[in-house]
Amino acid sequence: MTERRVALVAGAGFYVGPDLARVLAARGHDLVLGDPPADLVAELESQGAAVEVVTGVRDLAVPGAAQRLVEAGVARFGRIDSATAFTGLIVTGRFTNSSVDDYRSVIEGCMIAPYEFLKAALVPMIEQQGGQVLVITSASAARATPGAPLYSSARAGATHLVRNVAHEVARHGIQVNAVGTNFMDFPEFRRASGADDPAVRAKLEAQVPLGRLGTMEEFAHFCAPYVDGTSRFTTGQFTAYAGGWA
Repeated sequence: MTERRVALVAGAGFYVGPDLARVLAARGHDLVLGDPPADLVAELESQGAAVEVVTGVRDLAVPGAAQRLVEAGVARFGRIDSATAFTGLIVTGRFTNSSVDDYRSVIEGCMIAPYEFLKAALVPMIEQQGGQVLVITSASAARATPGAPLYSSARAGATHLVRNVAHEVARHGIQVNAVGTNFMDFPEFRRASGADDPAVRAKLEAQVPLGRLGTMEEFAHFCAPYVDGTSRFTTGQFTAYAGGWA
């Protein structure tokens, strides 16, 4: 058992995972990390964090992946105080050009994966009568998104799942929230949007009221209060993190 808080970060090798792990380590957490790079683990351990590494769990839609993460954390530390996951695959294109197979793939990544994650993460939290869960979805869940209708609708479904789950488990002292991003400076978004082309990036940034793409470092600091134990009176909420776009 440990007296330090224990935070689980699924997907610690991509998107906000590495930066969020750094923030939580700096705030005195031990960590359960899914597929982190070795240099990140060494960095976090040098800061005094105990780190449990679980590999082969990046795709949380795969049955058992999320459960492996949670079980490894409980076996190592005896509890999990918070759990964060980013799921989904950015899929673009017009609805009229799409197929039902396209939609099935989007549902798998954007809804099945958070379902599996929530089911697994809540088990020890219900037993210990407390915990925090953050599911990172998409700001496209909050408004119609031309060029990504399948993705936007699936993200909205995941966000509403979070709201419903939060209502169900609040009596156990568990917080469940969602944060949705858009216009973030990371490889998958740049690939899907063409933002590695300076001209395309300029057009994208013109759509953002703040006039730029968001960074992973600042997003990690935004996520931290949802999972670091400092803010315990918010649940069932969705917040868009998109520079004022949503």
